[in-house]
Amino acid sequence: MSIKPTPETFQGALIDADAQVESFRQTRNSRRTELVEDYVELIADLIADGGEARQVDIAQRLGVAQPTVAKMLKRLAAEGYIQQKPYRGVFLTALGSDLAERSRERHHIVESFLRALGISEETARIDAEGIEHYVSAETLEAFKLHLAKMG
Repeated sequence: MSIKPTPETFQGALIDADAQVESFRQTRNSRRTELVEDYVELIADLIADGGEARQVDIAQRLGVAQPTVAKMLKRLAAEGYIQQKPYRGVFLTALGSDLAERSRERHHIVESFLRALGISEETARIDAEGIEHYVSAETLEAFKLHLAKMG
């Protein structure tokens, strides 16, 4: 079944200005936190897998240059998410661990929901990586309830 929008679909679709402002504000806030969440989640995964998170490994996994990672690690340290120890890598603080766990849970819920819709495993994983940062608490709860009903 294909749903094709027509010009009539969007007539009168302009929402209240205050509501639209709020939508864009939430998207901008999500965009700002997306990188932080990706970094702390990856750091947690690297530590769980190999006992340490090194700058070189973070750069490789994210597909970015080491100076980019170094800059972000300074930001994460300043915001209280990580601690860096010379010659010992990166460690999450309690704040960072909490954020990583919440991020991982959101990712898992979104990915599971997409899989329940019949999306392939690889596509669901990739799509969930983006959606997880923008999904509202209300939508996430609806995903969880739907998955629970499916049993």
